Amino acid sequence: MSDVVDRFLRYVQIDTQSDPNSDQFPSTSKQLVLANLLLDELIKLGLDDASLDQNGYVMATLPTNCSQRVPVIGWIAHMDTSPDMSGTNVKPQVVKNYDGGDIVLNQKEGIVLSPLDFPEMKNYIGQTIITSDGNTLLGADDKAGVAAIMSAIKYLVDHPDVPHGTLKIGFTPDEEIGRGTDRFDVHKFGADFAYTVDGGEVGELEYENFNAAGARITVKGRGVHPGSAKNKMISAINIAIDIAQSIPAQMKPEFTENYEGFFHLTRFDGMLEKSTLFYILREHDSKKFEWQKGLMKKAVEMANYKYGQGTASLDLKDQYYNMKEKILPVMHIVETAKEAIEAVGIDPKIIPVRGGTDGARLSYMGLPCPNLFAGGHNFHGRFEYLPQESLESAKEVILKIIELYTQRAV
Repeated sequence: MSDVVDRFLRYVQIDTQSDPNSDQFPSTSKQLVLANLLLDELIKLGLDDASLDQNGYVMATLPTNCSQRVPVIGWIAHMDTSPDMSGTNVKPQVVKNYDGGDIVLNQKEGIVLSPLDFPEMKNYIGQTIITSDGNTLLGADDKAGVAAIMSAIKYLVDHPDVPHGTLKIGFTPDEEIGRGTDRFDVHKFGADFAYTVDGGEVGELEYENFNAAGARITVKGRGVHPGSAKNKMISAINIAIDIAQSIPAQMKPEFTENYEGFFHLTRFDGMLEKSTLFYILREHDSKKFEWQKGLMKKAVEMANYKYGQGTASLDLKDQYYNMKEKILPVMHIVETAKEAIEAVGIDPKIIPVRGGTDGARLSYMGLPCPNLFAGGHNFHGRFEYLPQESLESAKEVILKIIELYTQRAV
């Protein structure tokens, strides 16, 4: 078994699920179990400055072995897994020489990973597929990225004759709940630029993501016994439904793709006297993003016009922005990654992220940071899977990027 696969199989068996309802940082102490393991492994590799701070960030440096000035490159992945599906007692299954048919994840529960549902599985016929047992997610998001970075660093340590510049390693907590960079010390990290290894299928390279905002609409009603409610009752539930129906139906997530933005109602707490709508707004184009926020404000204004001032209130906050703006001035980091992907025999897939990454926020914190593939599919659920060859390719691309920047400095 290759080093990168061995690492991945070990890492996914550690439960690192983050918790959006926690006030702690990191949100769960169990993330520190993996953090301490990685710290120990980095120290054993000889990275003397390896550290784990009080916020759960693991950082380390592999010093340059070149006399020339080579850019300081950062490599970042997140340790936590999504709250959407259990990460407790992950039991990875390794299916060798995949034949293109169904993969039974759990015979007892009748859980099957099928190309009828996920036709892209056919792209991996003859390869080795890693899955969970169907009772948990797998954790390729983003322990595949963690494993790829760690294995690439080990390769360079084991091969001191391979020239490289200074490399910075960073493993973050709580990315899945949007807090992954809240306390990331960019100055301490000390990289000229970085790559998150947190993408999906093999070949993906991303330097565009959504602009994002979160909205909470609170609606006040008046409770009256329904038997005597005429001209007295004000149903917060019905008003909230009215507001929701004023948002363009064609802009729901299930009707959008590629660069198309959306309004996503993530939660609805409905009671007669008070109802609350929770939305996330997503859009790549900054002007359309401002239009989205304006439309949300208009929907609330219209509710107050129809039902009386003070009926509805809006709490609208920006969450992150499209990193493209910060990447364009240093497009060499994208072009070099594209060249590296091609050099290892893979067709690059340069696509926009329909979401956000740690790299998006880091780019606005002064650390330009596009996103590389780690190889997984169907993140955050029981049908998540990772082709072994894709994971090994992620490691190869990391090493090739390092090689290309080193060669150019000579």
